[in-house]
Amino acid sequence: MNYKDMLKEARENLNGSCRVCKACNGVVCAGEVPGMGGKDTGSAFVENFKSLQNIKINMRVIHNVSNPDTSVELFGKKMKAPIFAAPITGTTLNMGGKISEREYITPVVEGCIESGIFPMVGDTAVDSFLMDNLDVLKENNGQGIVFIKPWENHDIIKKIKLAEEAGAFAVGVDVDACGLVTLSMHGKTVVPKDVEALKELKAATKLPFIVKGIMTVEDAMLAVEAGVDAIVVSNHGGRVLDCTPGAADVLPAIAEAVKGKLTILVDGAVRTGVDVLKLIGLGADGVLIGRPFVTASFGGGREGVEMYVKKIVGEFEATMRLTGCQTVKDIDGKVIYR
Repeated sequence: MNYKDMLKEARENLNGSCRVCKACNGVVCAGEVPGMGGKDTGSAFVENFKSLQNIKINMRVIHNVSNPDTSVELFGKKMKAPIFAAPITGTTLNMGGKISEREYITPVVEGCIESGIFPMVGDTAVDSFLMDNLDVLKENNGQGIVFIKPWENHDIIKKIKLAEEAGAFAVGVDVDACGLVTLSMHGKTVVPKDVEALKELKAATKLPFIVKGIMTVEDAMLAVEAGVDAIVVSNHGGRVLDCTPGAADVLPAIAEAVKGKLTILVDGAVRTGVDVLKLIGLGADGVLIGRPFVTASFGGGREGVEMYVKKIVGEFEATMRLTGCQTVKDIDGKVIYR
């Protein structure tokens, strides 16, 4: 299988829910929620893509960096690169219904682990999907992170315990999902979380605890106050609130405010290894990639996932070489053209 074959197969298996566009920028699928698009006008998804495209990098070629080291350690785990597969759940709700949740997530989990990075899995309006994800994670020695929707705290804590039993090495709540259309359509109650609610969740587990959905300095500071271990700068792929800025637009100020106080992850239209370097240069410690892993799994199963990871890590390594960065720690503001 080559990359073009994988994309063609994905287009067929996604059954009209995604066109697998040449540029996955949110334009064609605007307003398709449920589906793979951004909410309402789709501008928040589009802005994720545009904000990253607008960042330019400084090429440096007079140096001795010939074999960059892409590896990092996050949450106590050594990784080939600072890249996670984002927690995307809901094949029957958003991805055409042709492939089951287990058939989708198994290649993602196994392909990521085999490639030296880690998957994130999650839950959604269909309760069985979380159980499928946890079963697959457990079958792979728990080598992943579990994200839970912002249900009432007692329900979240029950699911945290399930994640612990599956062997997950970190857990989190995507607090921005309190506005997710697919949950309200199924009568599921999700609620925002204040600092005290987050403290309660953090205290419920000994695992690193992550809050996903941070888009302002104020929320980042509140996450620090709550004592969480990490945040994900994210507008949920543009799927929960129209007219937000792109994640790359807000990341620098957030990083300036909380860098070193917790781990900073980010997602939002990350498509290439160049995008990964840009976001690390803007202050992130690691990145999450969502929709491309859907394409890879639907189009090529485990082989497709491994092919995509090899591609993006290779691009990341080449970009490090061309910006004079020997290690990931060397990637900072100097790589960003201002």
